[in-house]
Amino acid sequence: MEGHHASGLCCVACCYYYFAFDCIGGVMKSIIQNEKTCLFCGQQNFIEEHHCFGGANRKLSEKYGLKVYLCHWCHNEAPNGVHFNSKRMRLVRQIGQRAFEEKHSHEEFMRIFGANYL
Repeated sequence: MEGHHASGLCCVACCYYYFAFDCIGGVMKSIIQNEKTCLFCGQQNFIEEHHCFGGANRKLSEKYGLKVYLCHWCHNEAPNGVHFNSKRMRLVRQIGQRAFEEKHSHEEFMRIFGANYL
């Protein structure tokens, strides 16, 4: 497991908790993770939600439940947070594409998201 501390684990005091909701009012729960546990370090407290495909595709990520749970440090802090680490960002996008393609086709993913991350 990796995190921002020398021990390799994120601590509870470093993060804040983000609650994700089931599909109510257009908010879709993650189809990737059932448990709100950091995908990278395993932290179970102070979890944030990360859309696999952001920017113009953020609403599509929400629509299809293409979201993962990350602790604050694995999400938004340098050097390992996905918003600062291109390898981790690519991995999250690959996970999102695979999850989408388990329910839909590769062609549909390409038509909707316009890029192949695999």
